[in-house]
Amino acid sequence: MSAESWPPSLKEWVAKCLGQMSDSNRQEAQAELRQVIADAFEKSTLWTTDWAGVQLQRCECVTLPEFCRGISSVYSLLPKPPPVLNLKRKSADGQITNSKKSKKANKAFANSYPNEYNYSDQLALNRRAERFQREHELERSRMSSNNNPKNNHYYSQHYSASVNPYRTRDEPEGDPNVMDWDRYTIVGTSQEIFKDYLRLTSEPKPETIRPYAVLQQTLTELKKRWREKVSYSWICNQLKSLRQDLTVQRIKNDFTVQVYEIHARMALESNDMVEYNQCQATLRILYELGIPGKVEEFTAYRILMLLHGRNRSELNLYVGQLTPQQKASPAVGHALGVQRALATGNYHSLFKLYLTAPNMGAYIMDHFIDRERARALLVITKSYMKIPLAFVQDELAFEELEEARTFLSTHGAAVFVDPKHPDSQKVLDCRQAHPKLQQVFDDKYRKVMIKGAI
Repeated sequence: MSAESWPPSLKEWVAKCLGQMSDSNRQEAQAELRQVIADAFEKSTLWTTDWAGVQLQRCECVTLPEFCRGISSVYSLLPKPPPVLNLKRKSADGQITNSKKSKKANKAFANSYPNEYNYSDQLALNRRAERFQREHELERSRMSSNNNPKNNHYYSQHYSASVNPYRTRDEPEGDPNVMDWDRYTIVGTSQEIFKDYLRLTSEPKPETIRPYAVLQQTLTELKKRWREKVSYSWICNQLKSLRQDLTVQRIKNDFTVQVYEIHARMALESNDMVEYNQCQATLRILYELGIPGKVEEFTAYRILMLLHGRNRSELNLYVGQLTPQQKASPAVGHALGVQRALATGNYHSLFKLYLTAPNMGAYIMDHFIDRERARALLVITKSYMKIPLAFVQDELAFEELEEARTFLSTHGAAVFVDPKHPDSQKVLDCRQAHPKLQQVFDDKYRKVMIKGAI
């Protein structure tokens, strides 16, 4: 409902009401004014109500319009009376008289509060009335938009430039005084399949943004190029550009989830944890909106990332929110098994889980598996006097003996009983290796640095 369609009597009544408000009752009075006008609009009595006869006092059903009859609540539309100053004094004979001093004080009091008590300032009244009308119009527009069936949960291919076609999730109810950015969402017109990523420094232009159909073609081509072993740096640049075009057009649907999932997997495979963490953070928001995707797979990745960061408080909170269905999935079950193995110090079970990690979980475990190998070696070297190098290879899930020996060397624990023997016959002297390994472990794994952590 536009304020321009109000009858003149209503506008005058609103201006009168606003002029009588003070700071002490303005918020409550404006809320009641909105309710009165909204009720009149719903009952179609805006033009039939005698607004000049509406009294700004307790609800007297004799003087208030028909739509107010029967309401038991009290309208506190009158401002609280200004404090009464004792500007009179007694004369010598006991009679009360006005003095010149009291008149000056009264004039100074009125000048100190021109906006509250000088009701002749018509410009101020008009400004208040216009502000109230704008707020009321915004509130009615928002209520009308929430009841619009076009704001559904799925992408529609039938759209116009004035209605956002990509809004696939209902936005939370917002403040009517806040700008509605949906009105300014653009729809791209560019037909280029590939476009380099550039950080936006100004308002995006439709001719540089690709529409939804072109973005689908772009993703298909990027997957094809990835299978052809194109460099990750170029693929990453193109995927970031694709994500940017989705963002500026406010496209949030299953295709958006697919783009972020693909980019996250490619980033894991290429050891790009910065882009992976950005994708994971966005995917978490999209999943919470109810958009379908590989939720269990990325739930398992998130658990493994929290284990990598040793963020126990957030991990316990996150695991406690998982549903039984999620815990029953193979990927999440594997991640929870890794959590139990780390919590109980069961390194034998941990390295078996490392070798059998589903999906791309092993890529995340690679970032903390050396830390857990060193921790397991501390337990082993404290428990045994001597152990063969082949035992270290098998127990800590090394692919080759040379890899196990290199790991011991980088951690200061390559102390063998007979170092000149080949790797297959080398025996680790645990008694001498333990203190050196303890020192390196404290220096190397005291802190955890996660690139791109959100």
